[in-house]
Amino acid sequence: MHLIIQGAEIETGDLKALAKAGGASAIEQITASAFRLRHAAPAPDIAAICERALLDFAFIPEYRRLEDFKRLVMDMDSTLITIETIDELADLVGLKPQVAAITGQAMRGEIEYNQSLQRRVALLKGLDESALRRVYDERLKLSPGAETLLAAARKHGIKTLLVSGGFTQVTELLKPRLGLDYTYANTLGVAAGKLSGEVIGRIVNADAKRDELLRVSQSLGVQREQIIGIGDGANDLKFLAECGVSIAYHAKPIVRGQTTHALNYVGLDGAVNLFN
Repeated sequence: MHLIIQGAEIETGDLKALAKAGGASAIEQITASAFRLRHAAPAPDIAAICERALLDFAFIPEYRRLEDFKRLVMDMDSTLITIETIDELADLVGLKPQVAAITGQAMRGEIEYNQSLQRRVALLKGLDESALRRVYDERLKLSPGAETLLAAARKHGIKTLLVSGGFTQVTELLKPRLGLDYTYANTLGVAAGKLSGEVIGRIVNADAKRDELLRVSQSLGVQREQIIGIGDGANDLKFLAECGVSIAYHAKPIVRGQTTHALNYVGLDGAVNLFN
């Protein structure tokens, strides 16, 4: 195994302490914010050192390479992008605190997702449809390192799938912009140019995200061990469980505890460093 250390600021003393704790044979620099400690073994001190120094760490198999994977599946809100789209829509009508509170409960797994989405969307009834484009143009930002991650996926022929509890009105704008291969999201009802306060069709909840991943993967003959998944909320756990490598990105504790790796301090480009 190799131990990957990542962070905004990595002190030499911390690297040496981590190498000693894990019995690493060498320290190699990957990028300005990432190092590989070769042939390291798990040890209790490693988590404590990284927590104190605000560093991400991951043990990865020496043989694992990015080109061995065929699919990258990601959540959108607070993962691929920095915002929660529905919270920003609510902000346009002065309801962000109410909607954000419901969003937080759903992402922590405290309330059932379908109910939470229906409650939030109902609060947006009467909002002009153009507000979606306004949020996209004025507020949507990609998470740090997103373009680096997607470029690496394209380089190695990895197909990308975005599964989102957000809305098709946003994912369909991101798809050509980022060169995404597949997107799957909720469709907001619209009547006479206004949001109807309803979701059209099946709600994209945890089950729907998993089902779409399985559908796309099975149609292309992709196996579980060939899939990389990245998400942040409780409604991502079912699709993450279908991935050979699952990554919690700046995620809730419930997600960090059920994935193979967690990135708490670095950007999405940190996912690339988890492969040799």
